[in-house]
Amino acid sequence: MTAEAAVEPIQVSLYGSTQSVTASIYEYRDVHGRLYQASKTTEYIFPVDEQHLQGYDLAHEYMLILFSNKFHLAPISNPQTILDIGTGTGNWAIDMATEIPSASVIGTDISAVQPTFAPPNVSFQIDDAQLDWTFEPNHFDFIHCRFLYGGIDDWAKLYRQAYTHLKPGGWFQNVEIDIETLSENPKVQNDQNHVFKTWCQLFWAVGDKTGRTMRIGRDGTMERLMKEQGFTEVVHKSYKVPIGAWAKDRKLKQVGLLNWHYIDQSLDGFAVYPMGQVLGWSREEVGELVDRMRRAIRDVRSLSYYTVKVVYGRKPEAGQ
Repeated sequence: MTAEAAVEPIQVSLYGSTQSVTASIYEYRDVHGRLYQASKTTEYIFPVDEQHLQGYDLAHEYMLILFSNKFHLAPISNPQTILDIGTGTGNWAIDMATEIPSASVIGTDISAVQPTFAPPNVSFQIDDAQLDWTFEPNHFDFIHCRFLYGGIDDWAKLYRQAYTHLKPGGWFQNVEIDIETLSENPKVQNDQNHVFKTWCQLFWAVGDKTGRTMRIGRDGTMERLMKEQGFTEVVHKSYKVPIGAWAKDRKLKQVGLLNWHYIDQSLDGFAVYPMGQVLGWSREEVGELVDRMRRAIRDVRSLSYYTVKVVYGRKPEAGQ
């Protein structure tokens, strides 16, 4: 089956503006029973249906625990103008708005999947971060983005626009996943034919083919890009995130359990479009790959994990 034949556009509702969630165009594509945003600017490869969005909520919860209930690691105090790029279900933006009631928080995304009710100081806008931003330059105290891998074709432009729209002295933080699944079990880690190796290599190939790299969390790329765009005081941190409750550390055990639920219910959504529509696999082949990966992460002997990379930097004050 061709990619064109497999995609059936579904128009849920129509509105006249693209400026806010309550006045936006809701259009979705059905790909083998999973719903995908029908953006006119970015063909995003991960679904926006209820199953996948619930996974994002689980990921938000494990990130809070991982960061010791901090919403950001950048050393910014009491930011009043905050932008969350690729806000998804809006959890991070809502948490920041609740934490700092005096702040104005904007969350942008190509999908209108945010809740209808939110604190009065947070607003959601339908916007594609890959296009030229329409915000005023030098406007935000803090810009945040998380888990955009596979959705950005020009990361240097993204970082450059963040720099432009920050106030002098403002901070930018990016959090991404290195999608290679690793193992504390040498037998698994050294097996070059293991599904963990196959999985990440396939996704790297998808990123290469679409021009939206899946390697952003590797090889110091985020740190290098941030420095190249002029950010100073750049800090890079790396966190091991277990898949499953196998870690001895109590906090990592909690993180791992939530992450296991997130990955387990999201595997199909991760694979359907990239493998089927980009690489041309049949639905049956995709299902077999997902089943192999699911069995592997459910195997208590796998001791699996991946790394989360955090980079933050500061736009210098005038004259610095």
